[in-house]
Amino acid sequence: MRKSYRVKKEKEFQRVFHQGESIANRQFVVYRYHQPEQKHFRVGISVSKKLGNAVTRNHLKRYIRQSLTDLKPNINPEYDMVIIARKPIVKMSYHEVKKSLVHVLKLATLLPKEFELESRTSYENEKTY
Repeated sequence: MRKSYRVKKEKEFQRVFHQGESIANRQFVVYRYHQPEQKHFRVGISVSKKLGNAVTRNHLKRYIRQSLTDLKPNINPEYDMVIIARKPIVKMSYHEVKKSLVHVLKLATLLPKEFELESRTSYENEKTY
């Protein structure tokens, strides 16, 4: 994800926390702050040291960033958001993380309610040689 899509500065994080709204499920807390003049959404990702060592935390952040990259065309561009990972995410696969992220983004109205994830490739559709 490009730097222009990131919330990086402490001041920006604080604005999202203090002036924005929070929405949560078991795996994530999402803070959102409306920015109507913005061309595209911006996101900050926070993974606490309580969730594991640096390798684990970076792995989780990669899952979240990749999920957001996949969802980018559908996410409402008028928001800054901060995504905070919670403990249950540590044991989840990429697809479970993405599904949970879609759920919380729908609750936060950052994704359209009618948005559905594409199903994973089934083995019946694959050719065998």
